[in-house]
Amino acid sequence: MTRPTVNRLRPRRSCLAVPGSNPRFLEKAQGLAADQVFLDLEDACAPLAKPEARHTIVKFLNEGDWTGKTRVVRVNDWTTEWTYRDVVTVVEGAGQNLDCVMLPKVQDAQQITALDLLLTQIEKAMGFEVGRIGIEAQIENAAGLVNVDAIAAASPRIETIIFGPADFMASINMKTLVVGEQPPGYPADAYHYILMRILMAARMHDLQAIDGPYLQIRNVDGFREVAGRAAALGFDGKWVLHPGQVEAANEVFAPSQEDFDRAELILDAYAWHTSEAGGRKGSVMLGDEMIDEASRKMALVVSGKGRAAAMTRTSVFLPPEA
Repeated sequence: MTRPTVNRLRPRRSCLAVPGSNPRFLEKAQGLAADQVFLDLEDACAPLAKPEARHTIVKFLNEGDWTGKTRVVRVNDWTTEWTYRDVVTVVEGAGQNLDCVMLPKVQDAQQITALDLLLTQIEKAMGFEVGRIGIEAQIENAAGLVNVDAIAAASPRIETIIFGPADFMASINMKTLVVGEQPPGYPADAYHYILMRILMAARMHDLQAIDGPYLQIRNVDGFREVAGRAAALGFDGKWVLHPGQVEAANEVFAPSQEDFDRAELILDAYAWHTSEAGGRKGSVMLGDEMIDEASRKMALVVSGKGRAAAMTRTSVFLPPEA
């Protein structure tokens, strides 16, 4: 089956969770500066509220103003009785105004394949473009982490691999009640292996890696610290649960102005020096630093993140005088 070419690397510095059963929150979310908004049918919706929430989400996707935001719906996981109806109702009702479906508690590749097939059937039945709607896979237990490589490769629809810390911590009996914080008694970073495992699987398949929520929503300093660790590893963004976390996430997961300017200079300098006019050199000095092809690749990452965040460079490259 031929799939359309879709830009899956959307900005996702801040991924705002919004209960699908709360019209007031759904209205407010449209005016916030989050890169992505996901309307939640899973944990944020009580079981009795889920059927009505599906229709509320359809209404807000079709009638709301989500300009500049990636629009996502988190459905319930495949072990529940709600999943297929979540997908059918939302995608049939608002598929043209939906970018991705987020599947929680993914444990193996077959669960992604099943969602892909269901989306394809709906798209064909409704006359939608087949393959345009992406999938976000949330890893929330040991089985999901062990199988994350296969999960990441399971469908061309997959855009992100997401760490779900709360359920994951419970599933491995981690000794803490504070989601996102380090468990007492462990002197190192208890999440390092988990985050790196997810990051490697994502990057192997050119996907984005997203860190999960920090539940102490009024502790913005704590949020910045936890988000900073994920950003330092190379994660693309983090969930936000409160408007106060949005600005912090957007800042933490974008490069500093200094780094963005430096990256742009490296790209310009390397392009010039490798050209005929620049002497076709493979490695050169830029100030006190030697740059080469590896430097260019690193600069592309920083430059890409800055451009996605609509940053404007303040530096100008001037070729050296002959």
